[in-house]
Amino acid sequence: MTVSLAIAAALAGLAFLAGRYLAPPAASATHARQGWLFAGGKIAHDLPGSPMVGQLYAEYQLPAARRHRYPVVMIHGGRQTGTNFTGTPDGREGWAQYFVREGFAVYVVDAPGRGRAAYNRDAYGPLRPLDHEFALRQFVAPERYALWPQAHLHSQWPGEAVPGDRTFDAFMASQQPGIADFALQQELMRDACAALLDEIGPAILLVHSQAGAFAWPVAQARPGIVKAILAIEPSGPPVHDIVALGAPEWFRDDARVKISGLGDLALAYAPAPAPGEELAFVRAPAEGPDLPRCWLQQEPARRLVGLDSIPVLLVSGEASYHASYDHCTAAYLQQAGVEVDHVRLADVGIRGNGHMMMQEKNSDEIAELLVRWLSRRQF
Repeated sequence: MTVSLAIAAALAGLAFLAGRYLAPPAASATHARQGWLFAGGKIAHDLPGSPMVGQLYAEYQLPAARRHRYPVVMIHGGRQTGTNFTGTPDGREGWAQYFVREGFAVYVVDAPGRGRAAYNRDAYGPLRPLDHEFALRQFVAPERYALWPQAHLHSQWPGEAVPGDRTFDAFMASQQPGIADFALQQELMRDACAALLDEIGPAILLVHSQAGAFAWPVAQARPGIVKAILAIEPSGPPVHDIVALGAPEWFRDDARVKISGLGDLALAYAPAPAPGEELAFVRAPAEGPDLPRCWLQQEPARRLVGLDSIPVLLVSGEASYHASYDHCTAAYLQQAGVEVDHVRLADVGIRGNGHMMMQEKNSDEIAELLVRWLSRRQF
C-alpha cells in the first residue's frame, strides 16, 4: 500500500473526529480536499431506537488555491436537497464547483430531515407530500400555467419539461418531501446551522427559497459570524405569503401571519416589543401594475438587531413567481435597517429565469454575478 493510500485508509477508518463525522479527503487540480460532516443535533433517548435528531449534513469542498477569506454555506429550498448546488439535471457542474474554482471554500447543506440528514417521524412529525403539478407550475414550466404576470417570460429550463425527458426526470428524481411544520424547520435549521458556524467559523450564507426564512434567525443567533447573505429568491414576501391566482386578479394574501414579519420564529427587534406586544404591520401601495401590495412595519419601524451589519444581495429571476414580490422582501429589510442590494436579473441582461435558476441553462452567468458582488466587497 502506498503512503497516500495508507493515509486515506486511516482517515476512512475514523468514525468520529473532534465532534464531526468525516469522509476521506480527495484532491484534484482545483480541490485540496473534499469531505462531509454533520452539525448540531442530539441523541434523543426518549424516542424509539435513541436516534440522532436535529442534525444537518454538510458536504464541503476546499479549493487548492483559496482566494477568499470566508467559506460559502449553500442552503437549499423546499422539496430540494444540496444536490441543487452540486450539479444540474442536464449534467453540468453546479454552483458549488463554480465557487470552488473561484477560490471559495464551499459547504453544501442538507437540512434536518432531508437528504442525508435523516428524517425521523417521531421527532419531526408528518411530511408534506410531493406534488408533481406543483413542480411543473412553480419550478419547471410556469409559462404553461400563467399564474403570475411574468410567467410567460420563462425560457431557461434545460429540457422539454415532460416525463420521459432525461433532464426533467433527473430533476423530479431529486425532489423530496419536507417536514410539514415549517416553524419546526426554521427552529431546527437555526440551531443546526449555528452549530455548523461554530465548527467552521465566519461564513457567507447562500440561501434559496424556503431557506430564506432560515437566514435571519441564524444571523441573529451567531452575531458577527455571518458575514454576508446571498438571498436567492428568499422565502417571502413578508407578513403574508402570496397566493398566485392568474389573470385578472393575479394575487391574494394567504391568511397566515408570519409572527416576526420574515418567518415563524421570533426575531430580535430594537426597540424590543413589550411583553405580549405584537409587531404592527401595514400595507403599502403597489409599486406598479400587476404587482401585489407589500406589507411593511407600521412606522416608526423597529430595526432588526444585528442584521444591520450584514450586507444582503437579493436576487430575483425575470419569470419566477418571486418576480412579483421580492421587492416587498427587500423593502421590509431596508425599512428595518438592513443593507440590501436587490438585483432583478433582467435588469442586468440575464433573461428568462424561473425560481430554480441554479439548475437552468444560464446558471454559470448568475453564479458569476454572485461572485462579482462578493469580490467587490472583498469577501
